[in-house]
Amino acid sequence: MTTAKRDLLALTDLSTAELRALLRRAAELKRLQKAGACPTPLAGRSLAMVFEKASTRTRVSFDVGMRQLGGHPLMLRGDELQLGRGESAADTAQVLGRYVDGIMVRTFEHDKLETLAKYAPVPVINALTDLLHPCQILADLQTCAEAFGDAALPDLRVAWIGDGNNVAHSWINGARVLGFELVLACPAGYAPDPAVLGPAQAAGAKVRVVRAPSEAVAGAHVVTTDVWASMGQEQEQAIREAAFAGYQVDAALMAGARDDAIFLHCLPAHRGEEVSAEVIDGPRSRVFDEAENRLHAQKAVLEWLLGGRPLVG
Repeated sequence: MTTAKRDLLALTDLSTAELRALLRRAAELKRLQKAGACPTPLAGRSLAMVFEKASTRTRVSFDVGMRQLGGHPLMLRGDELQLGRGESAADTAQVLGRYVDGIMVRTFEHDKLETLAKYAPVPVINALTDLLHPCQILADLQTCAEAFGDAALPDLRVAWIGDGNNVAHSWINGARVLGFELVLACPAGYAPDPAVLGPAQAAGAKVRVVRAPSEAVAGAHVVTTDVWASMGQEQEQAIREAAFAGYQVDAALMAGARDDAIFLHCLPAHRGEEVSAEVIDGPRSRVFDEAENRLHAQKAVLEWLLGGRPLVG
């Protein structure tokens, strides 16, 4: 019997057991790499990496991760593809699927990603859309597990400060799957998309939105944020700076979290805007561990989707 193709477009594509297993495997792959014993289960396999948005961590971590697993990454910029000249996403997906074993996509419209996944005969991985960024939250959760222990993940309290954007949406999905508490402090007009928040709350996720950052961080294990203006929103910078005044993660705000709380940021960061230099460069910051964990978490995803390694069962 043929096994149905799996994609990773959102964390909600995973069961709780699968997500926990993926994080454990990511941690194991990190230990193996540090010991110089990285497995190569993807020898002879290839990954098309489609980039329509700029990238540092995503591009390097997927490229290096694929190579470390023995596979071949193929970098494809949007302006190099016929996709950028009007070829449909459906046609592009079917063609690429005849050549490669998986497709990683970093793009703007989530609808385009879903179309690629619908028509591609091989697994498709969401490396970022304007709606979701699941690979980032996999790395974030791996970093949380390193700080507090894997068993503690469902009991964490996470505070998100700032824009209800694609990273915030994937934190919401993470809370929905794993069960940890998530409190998002967002200015008026910048709350998460109801299409993501509503289903999570209806499913019983411990997620709520507040206005005051101090309320969100009270008792938090994790305090996290993102830039005020994401890619494609640069023309809104001045408006957003005014809207987000008072939403900077600084030492005074971090003082409201637990004594052992950690600070996360998906990077790139703007010191002096969404976070102070004192916090992001201070002892509570785990941002570079978090960035490194993009490599290990995505290797676990690649091993699962392209290599057929079962997560559970």
